[in-house]
Amino acid sequence: MEKVFRSEEEWQKQLELEEFLVTRRAGTERAFSGRYWNHHATGRYVCVCCDLELFHSSSKFDSGSGWPSFFQPIAEGHIVKQEDRSHFMIRTETICARCDAHLGHLFSDGPQPTGLRYCINSAALKFIPESSEN
Repeated sequence: MEKVFRSEEEWQKQLELEEFLVTRRAGTERAFSGRYWNHHATGRYVCVCCDLELFHSSSKFDSGSGWPSFFQPIAEGHIVKQEDRSHFMIRTETICARCDAHLGHLFSDGPQPTGLRYCINSAALKFIPESSEN
């Protein structure tokens, strides 16, 4: 996978303010405020910065957290995990493997079959609906 690099100025031109603050500055949107936390359409969620496919709607579930939650990514290599020691706690941060965008965090309190909860900011995602043509 080829990496995507842009200057801070280029990211600011491409992204809405909240998208920029979340993805490029590791921000977090308020719970129950994002466009996808209560979204139920069928399709794929891609990185808002570089369009890398991250999650399919079939892995989305209602965690009650107020953020879109998924139990597995589309492809394991599409999401990088790293330790996050901010806010006086230790968590696992999730990052887009192509452009290094901050997505959210990973927790081990999700449903089966993985037991994982990828808690992702809506501002880090773009939704691509599945075509009804087959």
